[in-house]
Amino acid sequence: MRIWAKKLRSFWVQDVSFITLLILLLFTIFILPVLFEDYGGLGLSLFKLALLVLFFVGIWSTTNPYLMIASVSLFTLQLIFNIIEWTVLDYDIYYMSKITSILNTIVFIIINLVLLFRDDNFNINRVIGAVNVYLLVALAGSFLFEIIFYYYGSSLAGNISLERNDNDYHHYIYFSLVSMTTVGFGDIYPVNMAARMLSVFLSAVGILYPAVIIAKLVSASSVKAHNDK
Repeated sequence: MRIWAKKLRSFWVQDVSFITLLILLLFTIFILPVLFEDYGGLGLSLFKLALLVLFFVGIWSTTNPYLMIASVSLFTLQLIFNIIEWTVLDYDIYYMSKITSILNTIVFIIINLVLLFRDDNFNINRVIGAVNVYLLVALAGSFLFEIIFYYYGSSLAGNISLERNDNDYHHYIYFSLVSMTTVGFGDIYPVNMAARMLSVFLSAVGILYPAVIIAKLVSASSVKAHNDK
């Protein structure tokens, strides 16, 4: 067991793991919404499984004891809430599950940022790692829109019908991505101030993040190359 644990950690703290994580995120963020639309129950089951896999990966992606404890604790909570949700529909449990998902995603973002800047190396895997963080922010945004809906009774409107359960995920992740990319199709829009401010925040992150993170990575690489001469 210890050997397998060491192998898992050894893999997920390497740059090459960013590629595997990107595949998981592409499936969760771009493929699952299509499955929700076409297959309903299958998409829902895969969504819950995909989130657990992502958060499980977070446990093995850090050697920092504090981040590791936070990741293990939140993953355990997520698993418990999912088990309860499968047996009984309780909106309070569902609400707590979404809060846990947000915290899990935030911790995972921090873990990946630490991996990105753990040294001054700059390569294609680090660029992929930066893309992963971008997608994780979009995922966190989708959960936050859902929390706003449960707290205020509304968050998004337009050409959608919200069911107040995980089946709404494809609407939230779609609008979160639209906000971050500042595309603004207009088919879905925020209807209260909290949702509007979150949409604007995601737009600001979407604009500033690529410039700041890529510039930081290139700068660190340039400094390393200069010092190596």
